[in-house]
Formats: sequence, structure tokens, C-alpha cells
Amino acid sequence: MRTPDSSSLQLLQREIIACRRCPRLNAHCAEIAQVKRRAYRDWDYWGRPVPSFGDADAKLLILGLAPAAHGANRTGRVFTGDRSGELLYRVLHDTGFASQPLSASRNDGLALIDAYITAAVHCAPPGNKPTLGEIRACRGFLEREIDALPRVGVVVALGKIAFDVYLSILRDRGSIERCSAFRFGHNTVHHTGAGTPILLSSYHPSQQNTSTGKLTESMFRQVFLQARRHLEK
Repeated sequence: MRTPDSSSLQLLQREIIACRRCPRLNAHCAEIAQVKRRAYRDWDYWGRPVPSFGDADAKLLILGLAPAAHGANRTGRVFTGDRSGELLYRVLHDTGFASQPLSASRNDGLALIDAYITAAVHCAPPGNKPTLGEIRACRGFLEREIDALPRVGVVVALGKIAFDVYLSILRDRGSIERCSAFRFGHNTVHHTGAGTPILLSSYHPSQQNTSTGKLTESMFRQVFLQARRHLEK
């Protein structure tokens, strides 16, 4: 097995932060950073593409959709500063993938253990809805991360868009024939061929899903317990 390429990952994160491929997203992130939310008016918002975060030796890759306007776009760390992140990091800590259950800022000391978190899109999109063109523009970053993380044995896709983006990469690389052969479902295991990680699909821990009861903390924890079981086989 190849060794993880931490230098490539570090270079890639600098490229992500400097990316200006999507003018609509760049403008939206900057505008939100200027206008701010009243509760965070004293914050110096990040207001740029948000880099990925985690362990270069990761065995678990977590793929989300995009930064939240007043979450990661404010704090500069993926899934940090919003309700989705509160649930995600609490569950990751419970299942042994994070050093602490709270994630408030990129300097709060939290570290991931055997895990790496990235996103299909690295800029906060208006209405949490990136366009297909914006998703395609960002996909190359994810492909390079996949190549630089050779020890990953399980990929958890949070939400249908992240699931579809990951499958599209596997299809274009010839690992699978058709994306349509894989049906999205919560805590569903997908085998994507020899030499590829197991894919677990999960509902996204968005406030919309948790407030309606579509996703409970117990349901979400089961996804990462299942990931742990597969990694320990």
C-alpha cells in the first residue's frame, strides 16, 4: 500500500483556499463575511473556500456537501460552528474518530483520529445549493484527496449530492459501470469493487433533517459504528 502523501494534502489545502474558479460562490462567501449574522458580529469571518480537515493517515473519509454560510464560512474549518457540526463531532468523538466532542473554532484543539473530512464543494453556496457546474469545478480537489489518502477503507457520504459526486468519480475511473446501480439510503453499505473503499451513505446531519426527526443522533451514531466495524475487520 502507498504511504499517505501529507505534503500533497498540505499543498492542496492551500490551493483550495486560494481557489477562485466559481465567481458566484466567491462573491457570496465574501458578502456573508461582510454582512455577518448579528450573533457573530464580533467574529472575523473566514469568508473564503474552506479547506479539508483531518488525519493524513485516515482510514475513514467523510464527504459532506458544502460549508454553511455562518458555520464553516465563519470559522474556517469544515463542519465547525453550526448545528450539523455539533452533531457530527459529538458522534465522531463517541465512536473514537475525534479527540473531543465540541467544535467551536479552527483553533480549539480538536483533532481527528484515523479520519479526514472534506466536501463536494468548498465554498458556501447561496441557499445551500451549488450548481452542477460548481460541483464539477470542485471535483478535482476531491479526486486528488482520494489519491493522497491510500489507507482509506470506508467512505461516508453525507447526503445524496455527496454520494452522487463520489460515485461519479468511481464511474469515471472505471471502478463501477453505472452510478444508478447504487441506491442512496441511510446507513446503507455499498460495495464498489475490488480495490475501492466500502461506501456508506447517510442522511446529512442538517438542522432540517434533525429537527424533523428524519435523522436522530442514534441513527447517525450507527453509521460511524458500522464504519468502525468494517475498519476493524
